[in-house]
Amino acid sequence: MAEHPEMNNWKDKIHEIIFEADTPLGKLFDEILIVCILASVLVVMLDSVESIGGEYSQLFYILEWFFTIIFTIEYILRLISVKRPAKYATSFFGIVDLLTVIPTYLDLFLPGTRFLLVIRILRVLRIFRILKLAKYVGEANLLIKAIKASSRKITIFLFFVISIVVVLGSLMYIIEGSEHGFTSIPKSIYWAIVTLTTVGYGDVAPQTSLGQAMAVVVMIMGYSIIAVPTGIVTVEMAQAFKENITTKSCQGCSYSGHDSDAKHCKYCGSEL
Repeated sequence: MAEHPEMNNWKDKIHEIIFEADTPLGKLFDEILIVCILASVLVVMLDSVESIGGEYSQLFYILEWFFTIIFTIEYILRLISVKRPAKYATSFFGIVDLLTVIPTYLDLFLPGTRFLLVIRILRVLRIFRILKLAKYVGEANLLIKAIKASSRKITIFLFFVISIVVVLGSLMYIIEGSEHGFTSIPKSIYWAIVTLTTVGYGDVAPQTSLGQAMAVVVMIMGYSIIAVPTGIVTVEMAQAFKENITTKSCQGCSYSGHDSDAKHCKYCGSEL
């Protein structure tokens, strides 16, 4: 059964306000949402401080429900305004939206369950909604696109690094031995990773001259290796910045980041 035109217009208006970042109402909605997100995160953080949480526990409880109701209404409106609610519900932000309201409701049936606080901290991920503001969404989409484009190269590079640390760790195990703290090959590989990444905890250190010379080589290699993934992503970002991206959001799947001249969504094919 076809929906009434007025119902479609109402849904379109809600979608424009909630999902679009380049309209006055859409920008205002995002800014209000950001304030609620930050305030909600602040409440969770303060409630975890024993001296503060004990004194203002009732206030924090009320605020927690206040923000939960707001986020619940927002989540429902998002599902109503998109043409494919299941698509949005199973998307990254759709799952985050759901996970950040469930703990408060579950607390009614399972009071005092401490692990729920871990789930509630996922609300911090809502801060990424800041990226939906018009002046940030383009840059965010370009960064995501550059990371995706460079993922294969970085994966190959990581396999190369893993091979290096296995070889270096094995050699150090042979050179130093258990008497100097290198009690096993895995422990020696741990040392190689810590040294190669220039972290340098110092809990395990070579004592022989040959081992120290090898450590110097590993340290120098670490500086050059760190620069490789940065260069890979930078090249892909430079390529991505050549393209013109808009903040328009698809009503079918809610994804944004389309080309400015796009007529259809590149993710689900819906008309923009």
